[in-house]
Amino acid sequence: MRGSDHNTEALFVYVTPEAFVPKDHPLRPIRQMADAALQEMDALFQQMYATGGRPSIPPEKLLKAQLLMILYSIRSNRQLVEQIQYNLLFRWFLGMAMDEKVWDHSSFSQNQDRLIGSEVAAVFLSGVLKQAEKKRLLSREHFTVDGTLIEAWASVKSFRPKDDPPPSGGGGGRNDTVDFRGQALSNETHASVTDPQARLYRKGNNREAKLCYQGHLLMENRHGLIVDTQVTMAKGTGEREAALEMIDALPRKRRVTLGGDKGYDTREFVESLRKRQVTPHLARNDRRRRSTIDGRTISHPGYAMSQKVRKRIEEGFGWMKTIGRLRKTLYRGVDRIGWQLTLHAAAYNLVRMRNLGVAAP
Repeated sequence: MRGSDHNTEALFVYVTPEAFVPKDHPLRPIRQMADAALQEMDALFQQMYATGGRPSIPPEKLLKAQLLMILYSIRSNRQLVEQIQYNLLFRWFLGMAMDEKVWDHSSFSQNQDRLIGSEVAAVFLSGVLKQAEKKRLLSREHFTVDGTLIEAWASVKSFRPKDDPPPSGGGGGRNDTVDFRGQALSNETHASVTDPQARLYRKGNNREAKLCYQGHLLMENRHGLIVDTQVTMAKGTGEREAALEMIDALPRKRRVTLGGDKGYDTREFVESLRKRQVTPHLARNDRRRRSTIDGRTISHPGYAMSQKVRKRIEEGFGWMKTIGRLRKTLYRGVDRIGWQLTLHAAAYNLVRMRNLGVAAP
């Protein structure tokens, strides 16, 4: 029998977004762990906001909305607010009622600016890692470090000589035509007028030079969770300098191992690690010179294990750049992009912990 294509809407519907989300939906444990981390941040949020005046968008909802942008590859605040308007899953994740009014995208962006560049993302990542620590998911002795390039939110056309006068806004909706043929572009003499901290950098001799930053991750080797992040201006020694800073920030009382690719195999870096009681489990770079990793180190069974596990850090970078859309940043400046990378690391950890069957206590 053919069904009737006749719609009859009920006058009253007594349901909540909770009723529409399956009990086994993969977002449920992520929401549970995120809420547990946000509960511990109440004192921090209390310090950031005034006690009087017009109520703002709750910072908990702002941060969870940012998680939705990362998890579902949403490209802008405007698209996010539009999704929250009719997506019951997003309303449930944010703790919003079905008839609750959604914020305007411009108000959302203004309220979000209070969080971006602050310590909120780092504290949230710390709260997620505390839950992993309670479940004994973190290694305290074995770590891996790596870096990647994050393309800046600036065009190469904005890379101009530092002594040039600022360009006049001609309007018309078109970028100025720039001919770089025959010009010697250098970070010493040129800078981007759009993002002055972005630097022109290329990953190899046969690669295109782009305005970018360097993002750095420190991963524990037991389950591949990210324990620290850092963003620096792009330069040749940036990865090794950031690695030392992240190692110094580790709360440790014993010798640890550090895995890494061939780019970290330099005499100065290895000596710096040994002074810090860190065993370098780095890939040997003996193509054109003698490697600084001696035979005693590579003969240890732990070295082979570190070399096998260290490649897992690429999964984190790959997830952040594809799912989280971090290949090209949406912000400008080291502090704001660092905030973005840290929140991406927290989102990646939540997904990893969910896949491991972990839920908040």
